Amino acid sequence: MLAWAALVAASVPLAATFTALAVRHRQAGGIAGLAELAFGPRAFAVVGWCFYCAAPLAACAAALIGGQYAATALGAGRGVGLAVAGCILAVVFTANAFGLHTSGRLQLGLVGALLVLLTTAAVSAAPHVNLANFNPLLPAGPVPVGRAMAVLFIAFSGWEACGHLTDSVARPERTLPRVAAAAVAIVGVLYLSLATVTIGVLGPAAASAPAPFITLLHRGIGEAAGPAAAAVALLLTCGAGITFVAGAVRLGDALARRGALPALLTTPGDPAGRPRRNLLTLAGLTALAATGCLSADVGVGPLLRVLSVLLAAVTLAGTAAGIVLLPTWRRTAPAVIATAVTAVVLGAAGPLLVAPAVVGAGGVTFAVLRRGRPPSTSRSSTPPPLAAARWQRRPPHRSRRRRPLPSRKSPTRTTPVGVVKVAATTPSRRARSRQ
Repeated sequence: MLAWAALVAASVPLAATFTALAVRHRQAGGIAGLAELAFGPRAFAVVGWCFYCAAPLAACAAALIGGQYAATALGAGRGVGLAVAGCILAVVFTANAFGLHTSGRLQLGLVGALLVLLTTAAVSAAPHVNLANFNPLLPAGPVPVGRAMAVLFIAFSGWEACGHLTDSVARPERTLPRVAAAAVAIVGVLYLSLATVTIGVLGPAAASAPAPFITLLHRGIGEAAGPAAAAVALLLTCGAGITFVAGAVRLGDALARRGALPALLTTPGDPAGRPRRNLLTLAGLTALAATGCLSADVGVGPLLRVLSVLLAAVTLAGTAAGIVLLPTWRRTAPAVIATAVTAVVLGAAGPLLVAPAVVGAGGVTFAVLRRGRPPSTSRSSTPPPLAAARWQRRPPHRSRRRRPLPSRKSPTRTTPVGVVKVAATTPSRRARSRQ
């Protein structure tokens, strides 16, 4: 509960930092582009590789979670859960292969259904809270709080998505801060309420329950709520997986075009705009991660820990970029606080810090060895790919230089007597404009 409360408090500077960056720096590179603006092109490769390698782990973890919820609701064993997880992965990659994405209204409906279920579970299970489950407060000292923050950080990542909303929101300088504040308040209340009820009702059993949310609904409402919660979990995991993989596919295409990934991963001339080579690569990496988890009998927990550390490293790069890019101290102060909190979370991860270190080093090494130099930075005179595409779509510049006006000198005429001047008036402005 202390870890949840600390991360809810840390969401305030995180949201303020990425909202300010989104309003001030409207560019399509996402958090990797912000890192490049602040620290140079090698930061683009490091952040891009961390997010790209996190995509297979996220897809695998989401599928396993959805499979566990479905198996728990049906009262089935692990085999059914793994089969459902495989179906979720198939839906995610098939939808991305055909360019199908969940619409905004559908996602809004799914999130609304989830909010209703969360509120119902918290309210209905509240009478079953046992205060004895909250003692002792810190049985092993404050160190486990930091470790819990390193695991739970995955639930608070994603504020960098504000940078993709500036082109779709009217008056983003006013709208985005209000939406971010409302999101922090809603998420904070729901997370803290659900964490309190989960610990108060389930106690230590919450750590071993495959689907604690369904267990809470069973305690509060009854057995009938389980299938509904499982259905919403399946829809949400599919929608989140589709969106996450779609972003990773496009990021991989950008990395390949910039020299941070093999050039074979680009898909030139695809009329539908779908980088299918990157999609196949991510599908293979996801299958490899799933096979490794099954062969080593690794559950969702280790996947979520590694994924959380990778996303925390990406977030740290974004908040550190905010310290460099934001102009005034009022806007820089939240970035400093967010950077400090994220650094503490990463420090609490311990040996798992090897994951972002190895991935980032691999990205920089590949970019340097492939091109002999880092990819071209956006600070140079060459525009980035998106800006270059927009520049090419502009109509050619038409010169507004006026045609030369007729001479104001009086015309002359040759006669037998000699050259004489002909009385002629200078054309008016309207006549000159017609000429």
